[in-house]
Amino acid sequence: MEVQYHDYLQLDKILNAQFPESDKHKMPAHDETLFIIIHQAYELWFKQLHHEADSVVAIMSKPALNDNSPELQTVVHRLNRCVTILRVLVHQIDIMETMTPMDFLDFRDMLRPASGFQSWQFKELEAKLGLKFEQRHGKEYYTAQLRTEHVEIIKKAEGSKSLLQLLNTWLERMPFLKEGADNSFWDNYKKVYQESLADAEKNNMAAFEEMFNKGTTSSDRTLSPAACRAALFIMLYRGYPLLQLPFQLLNALLEIDEQLSNWRHRHMNMVHRMIGMRIGTGGSTGKDYLKAAADKHYIFKEIAQLNSFLIERRKLPALPVEIEKQLGFGH
Repeated sequence: MEVQYHDYLQLDKILNAQFPESDKHKMPAHDETLFIIIHQAYELWFKQLHHEADSVVAIMSKPALNDNSPELQTVVHRLNRCVTILRVLVHQIDIMETMTPMDFLDFRDMLRPASGFQSWQFKELEAKLGLKFEQRHGKEYYTAQLRTEHVEIIKKAEGSKSLLQLLNTWLERMPFLKEGADNSFWDNYKKVYQESLADAEKNNMAAFEEMFNKGTTSSDRTLSPAACRAALFIMLYRGYPLLQLPFQLLNALLEIDEQLSNWRHRHMNMVHRMIGMRIGTGGSTGKDYLKAAADKHYIFKEIAQLNSFLIERRKLPALPVEIEKQLGFGH
């Protein structure tokens, strides 16, 4: 049987899945169709983000991810696809903003208590990436308006190994400059870093110890000191062939955080433009909630913090000859 475009894409279902509340109330609001389609498009893109994230988690869950194999390239490629999709989500707000506040008021009150706050797919995605329950803003009610089956889906994601946790395990496996024999390298690096600080930055040394000292533990950190040392090493020596893909992986995660932040801030500004200081249709505090969540919900912040501990390339300590060989193509 031949495959038909219309049937393959299930267009009967998709094109007949818009039921404006304003039509039901016999008070037609032209812009409600736009509002529905944009949010349906968001949820479809969320589904694709889950598809990509699940595949990356499956690869990184393997007992030994070969850093010199196509698998790591696949991880980087799919994470970069997630970045591109998130950029599209940000730009979709441009279309939403063609709707004026008065256009929105034509149907807004008919939506209560429905709200974007009830997007369980987005909350599940945050959990899969690595946002902990304890780190959530408004954690006491972030699932209060969801159906039981959707709460269970989010809780399952929170109880599974996240991408951030798997990243920590992967970084800890990095074979270069382990503690013990390579302490001299890190002692030297610490000295060079300290000398690079301006007088006003001398307090950075306490943060350096907290980030990289194995005796330091904190309940709100996800990356271990060993993982942080490995990530910093990748950032510092990314010019070596074997570290190029690992660096791209770390950079893609920072891009994901940046685009999620862009999306939250654009969403916040759009909500402020649309409803001012009024509460959201789901009962949240509207702009204030979105701002607090945007400020708090950085998932890969520990990777971003590592940039505070970089030094100038010309001051980098020379690597042992054996390690240089391992990092090249000819090992």
